[in-house]
Amino acid sequence: MVDLKELLKLSIQRKASDLHLTENSPPVLRIDGRLMSTDYGPLTKDELKKSIYGILSDVQKEKFENEWELDFSLSLEGIDRFRVNIHIQRGSVEAAFRRIPLYIPSLNELGLPAAISEFARKPSGLVLITGPTGSGKTTTLASMINLINEERACMITCIEDPIEYVHRNKKAVIKQREVYSDTHSFAEALKRCLRQDPDVIVVGEMRDLETISTALTAAETGHLVLATLHTPDAAQTIERIIDVFPAHQQQQVRLQLSACIQGVVSQILIPRAGGEGLVLASEVLVATPAVRNLIREQAVEQIPTSIQTGLQYGMHTMDMSLKILYQEGLITYEEAFAQVRNVEEFQQLLGDFE
Repeated sequence: MVDLKELLKLSIQRKASDLHLTENSPPVLRIDGRLMSTDYGPLTKDELKKSIYGILSDVQKEKFENEWELDFSLSLEGIDRFRVNIHIQRGSVEAAFRRIPLYIPSLNELGLPAAISEFARKPSGLVLITGPTGSGKTTTLASMINLINEERACMITCIEDPIEYVHRNKKAVIKQREVYSDTHSFAEALKRCLRQDPDVIVVGEMRDLETISTALTAAETGHLVLATLHTPDAAQTIERIIDVFPAHQQQQVRLQLSACIQGVVSQILIPRAGGEGLVLASEVLVATPAVRNLIREQAVEQIPTSIQTGLQYGMHTMDMSLKILYQEGLITYEEAFAQVRNVEEFQQLLGDFE
């Protein structure tokens, strides 16, 4: 039977973000965005099941055998935490482990602009962190929570699936509730949360209409709500929230969203030039009066133009971020170009640089 603890330690030593266990393959690590096989031999079906079941409680085993899916966080003494997904693939029990470092980096260390710190300091409203899976949204959220925790005496309620970064009370009191362990759903926890005297509410992911609706209400009624969405940019984030609702409610939702939105941060991670590590590229939308008006007036398609012209408010497009990272030698031209949203804009930015 493969020693899972040794594999998890290996993933930390090699600075991997993920560990994958699959039948008839050696354990695989994702390092700097690329999959790399370990020196272990291929895992058999029985080895996999025994190793994975070895870290599950009886309750977790029963839940997995009933539902064939299981998400939870794993903390082993002396090593980092992991977000774990157990699943079945062609009859085999398999697993994916996402590493969650114990250390919470600052927003500055992550390479995020000063506007993000200002979002964290807002007394109320909705701030959205967006991007594909594996783009560092959870880490950005954790850094914002940590900033609030260091600066403000307030009550922070986090609803997560599962709990990843563990926060310790500093100036703030932080409650971290895990979906399926401490509450039945994001929507139910968020609804109950409004009766728990929170100042800041953190929603690990806005997945459904009820969660999004309650988050908007919370942001409208004097709470700062931080949440994530799997959307690629600010304009599509706004559209996604509105489109979740039935057509007859969408105008009211536009009014709600335009009133409470504070900003949107979209981010991706790109391999660093030279090969070691990842670099964060971002797009930032700040809710100026002009942006709020575009949301109200169903002119979301004009948001990219507002971002391009909103540098003085701390806004920038993803292409601007890519240009700066390339200019500073942090990423290659090929990696930058692969992520470009508007080829003409990017080439014009490079022309100005050159």
